[in-house]
Amino acid sequence: MRCSVGVRCAWTGFLAIFLIAVAGCGGGSSSSITPPPPPVSGDSDTKADALLKQMTQAEKLAMVMGGVTSGGGTSTVPHGAAGWVPENTRLKIPALYLADGSVGAGNRVGQATALPSSIASAASWDLSEAAKYGTVIGTELADYGMNVNLGGNINLIGREPRDGRTFETKGEDPILAGKITAAHIKAIQAQHVIGGIKHFAFNDQESGRTTENVIVDERAGRESDLLAFEIGVKDSNVQSVMCSYNLTNSQYDCENKHLLNDVLKGDWKFPGFVMSDWWATHSTVDAANNGLDQEQPNQQFFGGLGAAVTDGKVSQSRLDNMVHRVLRAMYEVGIFDHPQTVQPIPAGADANIAQETEEAGAVLLKNANGQLPLNVSTVGSIAVIGWKADVGVLSGGGSAQVQPVGGGIVGPKPCPPCSSSQVIWDPSSPLQAIQAAAPAASAQFADGTDAAAAAALAAKSQVAVVFLNQWAAEGMDEPSLALTDFTSGMNVDQDALVEAVAAANPHTIVVIESGGPVLMPWLDHVSAVLEAWYPGQRGGPAIADLLFGVVNPSGKLPLTFPASDAQLPRPVTAQPPDASTPFDVKLDEGFNVGYKWFDAQGLTPLFPFGFGLSYTTFPFSNGAVANNLTASNPNFKVTFRLTNSGSAAGAEVAQVYLGMPAELDEPPHRLVAWKKISLDAGAKQDVTIEVDQGDSSHPMSYWDTGKSAWVVAPGTYTVFLGNSSRALTPVGTLSVP
Repeated sequence: MRCSVGVRCAWTGFLAIFLIAVAGCGGGSSSSITPPPPPVSGDSDTKADALLKQMTQAEKLAMVMGGVTSGGGTSTVPHGAAGWVPENTRLKIPALYLADGSVGAGNRVGQATALPSSIASAASWDLSEAAKYGTVIGTELADYGMNVNLGGNINLIGREPRDGRTFETKGEDPILAGKITAAHIKAIQAQHVIGGIKHFAFNDQESGRTTENVIVDERAGRESDLLAFEIGVKDSNVQSVMCSYNLTNSQYDCENKHLLNDVLKGDWKFPGFVMSDWWATHSTVDAANNGLDQEQPNQQFFGGLGAAVTDGKVSQSRLDNMVHRVLRAMYEVGIFDHPQTVQPIPAGADANIAQETEEAGAVLLKNANGQLPLNVSTVGSIAVIGWKADVGVLSGGGSAQVQPVGGGIVGPKPCPPCSSSQVIWDPSSPLQAIQAAAPAASAQFADGTDAAAAAALAAKSQVAVVFLNQWAAEGMDEPSLALTDFTSGMNVDQDALVEAVAAANPHTIVVIESGGPVLMPWLDHVSAVLEAWYPGQRGGPAIADLLFGVVNPSGKLPLTFPASDAQLPRPVTAQPPDASTPFDVKLDEGFNVGYKWFDAQGLTPLFPFGFGLSYTTFPFSNGAVANNLTASNPNFKVTFRLTNSGSAAGAEVAQVYLGMPAELDEPPHRLVAWKKISLDAGAKQDVTIEVDQGDSSHPMSYWDTGKSAWVVAPGTYTVFLGNSSRALTPVGTLSVP
């Protein structure tokens, strides 16, 4: 049975109370309310303006603050949402139901498809796959009656890869992160759900996130974190931006005039609305005047907005603009014309997409002597080792947590003060999937808590597959990139486990389930390594297909894997002195984030950005640059031939990097374009990749602080082609007059 979410008589009483409460802040009495207007035609701005003219002051105020009542928590929000704005029944303005959804429909909405982590989507380097990922999120949120998505985490965690929310993000490069995020958001909004992008801006660590004061100069910010947001905002037509908890250059982000008014709404012409992160608002007047449009989840500060307007501290035009932006967003994605209908999610079809995403995004990091793929006809016994590898695959925690279809497998509460989140495994058994892939083989299991027992099992098996877990969650940062056992409750030394198994069996394969990079002191002692990220609803079958060659790995790292914590710009994550005192985090690395930092410092990572192996080989040949550059048209094309010289069909990601003129003091090279190409065994293809300077990524520009603009500098540019940031060949130069 389908139940329309558009009519919610049960909440009319709440709305009446809510409107009366705010009516004293400059609103009129309900007895003077006129009937609703007839439908208005035109674009979203025209429709929003027409509706705005019919609203009382109290009705306007109700649109710019969350509906959680004073003293109430988000558990009181209807339908399992994280927040809401009540319905206006007189004007037939639908309620807004806000739900997290970075890796699937989150919060308490119900069981939903647990997608692989967002970082896995980025590792596919495939915008069409990313669109499918977003479609699952948007469809399932809509099916649960949600119409605002709180996903779109695009913070550049390359600055701090130990961040507990790395799994929600899209990597360290602003162009890759921006493009993948935009593909997610466009697909979400196509389902008549307002998309969101967050956390604006520089929320690159969880430690002290509410008091961290990020110190960053303008050029560094514009060419790194802000560039990722700029691409995401412009390419997706996103209608909501969430401002973050932290301060930037000593001003809280949710009342940061430069970020919200000058950059987002001014330079980027963002037409939608800015909402606060939950309880991230710090004032009434400054927040409203400096660009915040909606406080969530309650009215702690904007409950006094009506009085501020009456007193002239906030102009009526500013309040009207705040409301216009919310209404415009609703019209833009079709919420008025397409009310959500609660119905069962398409769980089977969406699980297929989850598996496809994992298969496209898992990254093969090592494959010595062709250990993989495993041969079904010759492998006779397999040791499957690792905590919970018999029943499920790990997921990340926090507000992005999805309650998976079939129910999650709940683990022990992780150590305080790690996180308040519970560890949950998605119900997809690697052991069962491996056994199903090789039915004639004997697949036996050890949970890994006893290294000696695991080694004994490995010693009598033809192949050993060790599953390693690195759990992460919102509200915490990893203490180190070294593997830490947060999941078994038994403080297992996973590095020692691998060493013991590898010593017992030279055919040891390691599968890593993590939200980001980990250290691998045992790397030289194992035969193969697969980074599976948090693999999602169908993680077990996806991993089995990759191990047995049903699917050829094609993922590429969207972030650098350091060789040690000491290689990071901040070897130890900055920590707050207490719970309330702002503390400075100086981004001295500037725009040298991730691989750019490693290149600029001459550091050798464990695995570089863009790296990933295949079961076949893809030599490049005939690389060249075609251009007719002028100062006003600096576009260029890279042409080359790609050959699949192996015996298996596969896909390669051809990556184009640009070396800027030396006098600009930019990193040695920056990613500017890429293309993922699938080829059958023995096939060849002539490929062209165009780099468009008119693109939102400003591929050939630097930020000129004097002109406050993106500028293409005169000089010589070197064009590189390859399949990772450390496997590049110069294919030509460009000269800009």
